[in-house]
Amino acid sequence: MINQYPLWKYIVILLIVVPAMLYALPNLYGDDPGIQIRGARQLKTDTNTLGVVEQVLKSQGIETKSVALDDSGISVRFKSAEDQLRAREALADEPDLKDRYTTALSLMPATPKWLEGLGALPMYLGLDLRGGVHFLMEVDMDARFKDADQNAVNDARRFLREAKPPIRHRGVRALREGGGIEIQLKDENDRDAARRALGLQLVGLELQDVDRDGASVLIGRRTEEAKNEISESAIEQNVTALRNRVDELGVAEPVVQRQGLNRIVVQLPGVQDPGRAKRVLGQTATLEAKAVDEEHGLESAAGGSVPPGSKLYPQRQGGQILLKKTTIYAGKNITDAAASLDTMTGGPVVSINLDSEGAARMQRFSGENIGKRMAMVYIEQSSQVRKGSDGKPVRGEDGRVIRDKREIQEVITAPVIRDQLGARFQIEGLDNVEEARDLALLLRAGSLAAPVDIIEERTVGPSLGQDNIRQGFRAVAIGFLLVLIFMVIYYRIFGGVACVALALNLVLIVAVLSLLQATLTLPGVAGIVLTVGMAVDANVLIFERIREELRNGNSPQASIHVGYDKALSTIVDANITTLIAAVVLFAFGTGPIKGFAVTLSIGILTSMFTAIFVTRGIVNLIYGGKRVERLAI
Repeated sequence: MINQYPLWKYIVILLIVVPAMLYALPNLYGDDPGIQIRGARQLKTDTNTLGVVEQVLKSQGIETKSVALDDSGISVRFKSAEDQLRAREALADEPDLKDRYTTALSLMPATPKWLEGLGALPMYLGLDLRGGVHFLMEVDMDARFKDADQNAVNDARRFLREAKPPIRHRGVRALREGGGIEIQLKDENDRDAARRALGLQLVGLELQDVDRDGASVLIGRRTEEAKNEISESAIEQNVTALRNRVDELGVAEPVVQRQGLNRIVVQLPGVQDPGRAKRVLGQTATLEAKAVDEEHGLESAAGGSVPPGSKLYPQRQGGQILLKKTTIYAGKNITDAAASLDTMTGGPVVSINLDSEGAARMQRFSGENIGKRMAMVYIEQSSQVRKGSDGKPVRGEDGRVIRDKREIQEVITAPVIRDQLGARFQIEGLDNVEEARDLALLLRAGSLAAPVDIIEERTVGPSLGQDNIRQGFRAVAIGFLLVLIFMVIYYRIFGGVACVALALNLVLIVAVLSLLQATLTLPGVAGIVLTVGMAVDANVLIFERIREELRNGNSPQASIHVGYDKALSTIVDANITTLIAAVVLFAFGTGPIKGFAVTLSIGILTSMFTAIFVTRGIVNLIYGGKRVERLAI
């Protein structure tokens, strides 16, 4: 008989609809405001740290929903956003925690454990809804200008040394006041020669003659144009490096853009580990390879007699080591880095790829120094708000918060060179796999041109997020309700069937977004609202075709059969053209447009399934195999 589904088709529909309901369910539970506490530079959190956190929160009278310790750190859930912010301030000021641990705001899914065990997780909500982290970063231009001055000092020394004939000088140094460099020459003839040699080489520096107590001095000051170029270059490089780091973190639809003269905004919607994101984004970490000074004794250097051209560095394993100041290669020469485990020792390693310049230096140095040691120096820069005795931030004369800079330089490994090395090699001496992974990420994404300070960190305000969620939900609900009323009044029982399919369509969209761990934004909500309207188009085509067959005198059963069969090609053609438009939007759009295209594409596919197969199955259950005199349509 016509209009009857075989059993296997109903089983297929149930196998799709029932899991979809299960995987859409976590989105009903919402999020808890929380805090994530993780050790800085891979310092482990333990039960002692957990006890400190609990004691601080208890002393401040802050209520918590739960406090948990796991491999990634300590997670604390709160009942309100106000408690969350109070707790962050209290924990950040705790002497046993600050400087050693990172404290980051978070929104933690309130999904029950049994659903998490099935892999059912809520979809991410975009920053415009609720569930992201907002960082406002300030680029330290003073540090960038100091680096530029030091590079100019190094270049000046090299140019004077390589001049024909070499130009004698008493010293080259960077100026602290106002920036620039100072070169002390033997006499006026050497000063004139130095000016001619450096005039074309040190671009952006204006050279001036100065006589100081009978000494011939050459002062180089940067022009305003050169300062602007350095600033613009630093901002652009930092934006690029931060965007690469965000991409490495796997955050969907991030925002990394410049704000003002020296600030950068980073928005991470749906981020699940804000502690790691904060550490990776704000960290200025790189590697430098230096030769071990084996010609001078470590004991005399440690006693204060450090030979010229060398410097003492602390070792991660303890103690000190004497290294040459000359850098063999630096982080800028690294083109790729990957973390892995050493097949021989099982310890974490980072595989390094160098560019042509770095590879040539490494090959030349290693070939000339087989049997000697080469050290890998890990350099990390950070900053922290200076606080007064009252616990409040200290501000300077300009009203800006004063931040204390800190630089960590330590040798992580200093192996003996056994053979000539080239563009690819491995470094060891890392504490664990997570540190190796983070270091590889930083090296791979590119170093920051200048340190950045995170001067503002926040989640989206609860009122803004709740309003957006409420308005988006209201738009979907109103659209769904209006369509339901129209369909039931106009098509009666068939209209009710279409509304059931429309509800299942929404469930399927949410389930697919949750399975893909996609980020839902306001444009995505607009795509869902549009899908609600488009989803009934297929049913309208089918129902009107059935009405037409009834007017032509066909039997109710034949009208149902012909209506579904003949409307199928029209439905498929119309949805495919819309799907092509959505794919084009995704391919050529950015940010919000991509979010709209994703939800629209998913909605088109799910609506075709529900409008054609699900409604046909329900109609077959109601009318299939029965003697029907007339249809309620």
